[in-house]
Amino acid sequence: MNTSSKHKVNIKKIRTVWKGFNTINVVTLDYERYIPKSGKTISQKNITREVADTKEAVTCLLYSKTKKSVILIRQLRIGPYKKNNLHGILIEACAGKVDETDKNDYETSMIREIFEETGYKINDIKKIFSSYMSPGFYCELVHFFIAEYKDDMKISSGGGLHEEGEDIEVLETGFDDAIDMIEKGEIIDAKTIMLLQYAQIKNIFEIK
Repeated sequence: MNTSSKHKVNIKKIRTVWKGFNTINVVTLDYERYIPKSGKTISQKNITREVADTKEAVTCLLYSKTKKSVILIRQLRIGPYKKNNLHGILIEACAGKVDETDKNDYETSMIREIFEETGYKINDIKKIFSSYMSPGFYCELVHFFIAEYKDDMKISSGGGLHEEGEDIEVLETGFDDAIDMIEKGEIIDAKTIMLLQYAQIKNIFEIK
């Protein structure tokens, strides 16, 4: 079945309503969609959408083939805490914003975030895909990585940057246990679930 259509978007106005850690804009636009099969055009005028303009982000699953384990972190996330404080302290994969000084060098940003948050000095990482996590509101594109770690790569305690208000607990757990934590609702962070399921689908713990 051919469901193709042609879209025309005309942004008429962008108004900034908040500028802080993220910038929030209200966008006014006209939207038109032409459906070739039916010959019909659907038009909507003066649609308004709130959009959070934020930096791109990176996230990485650290894994050990020999130990069949992963490194995760635990930290406060105020959005989930406000919604339901039982799930305010999230278990996640290491992640962070892409530093503007890296000029879209995602690997450099990821390696730095890994060290700051976990204390592991990783030099070899592999990009696996990119994804918009919440496209209805955020412009943020997240770049996903995996990297193998060894115990001797741990050269600091990690924990994040105090000046950025970070208080991060580093966790090492068995991969099978991490998968079980998804099913039990103990891991509810989307990027972390995606990384763990990628590892499961690709059998990355298979020793070749």
